[in-house]
Amino acid sequence: QLQFVESGGGLVQPGGSLRLSCAASGFTLDFYEIGWFRQAPGKEHEGVACIPASSDGITYYADSVKGRFSISRDNVNNMVYLQMNSLKPEDTAVYYCAASVHYCPAYGSLILDDYEYWGQGTQVTVSS
Repeated sequence: QLQFVESGGGLVQPGGSLRLSCAASGFTLDFYEIGWFRQAPGKEHEGVACIPASSDGITYYADSVKGRFSISRDNVNNMVYLQMNSLKPEDTAVYYCAASVHYCPAYGSLILDDYEYWGQGTQVTVSS
């Protein structure tokens, strides 16, 4: 089965940090752009970050996380990570990763329908 398995979520206080992991199952990451999305209760999916397949591609961050979140990938181990610092209550959501053959955008937002191999997500709760 081709999918991602996300992990690393949990409960953290405002200002804290978490590192989310995303393991690819049944396929290799090498040729895909990888995006991290989140969905808060009652809200639509929001694309927060995207890392290109090529080192000369564009890495994308949503304005809401720019300067606080960092996406990285390890193609040898078929893993993608999202380092989240200075977390805020509004970052509370279920976080997902997914793969795309479309380039990460230079501006605007990630297009949900461009992505595939969705996992079950990992819950991140930011609360005191």
